[in-house]
Amino acid sequence: GRSEGEPPYTLLDFFPDDFLIMIDESHMTIGQIKGMYNGDRSRKEMLVNYGFRLPSALDNRPLRREEFESHVHQIVYVSATPGDYENEQTETVIEQIIRPTGLLDPEVEV
Repeated sequence: GRSEGEPPYTLLDFFPDDFLIMIDESHMTIGQIKGMYNGDRSRKEMLVNYGFRLPSALDNRPLRREEFESHVHQIVYVSATPGDYENEQTETVIEQIIRPTGLLDPEVEV
C-alpha cells in the first residue's frame, strides 16, 4: 500500500519512461491539472471535517501538477496562445503559419 499523502497510482505509472504526451490547448489544460487537485481537496476536506468521509478519503485524489510532471519526461505543449508556463518549460517554440489559402508555410511533404 501507499503511505498517507503519497500520490495515488494512475495510468501514468504503467507507461514507459520515454512516452510522449501532447497537451492540446495547453494554456487551459495545465491550469486544469492543477485545479483538479485543489478542487478535489477542498471538497473532501469539508466531507471529512463534517464526518461524511474518513480521513483516508483525502488520499484517493488526482495528482498534483508537480506529481503529474514527474511522470512525464517528454511533453509537447500545443496552443495558439501559450502562457508563461509553457514558454518557460520549452526549449524550442515551433510556429505554424497558415496562409489565407489554407496552405502551410513552409510546404510540408508527406
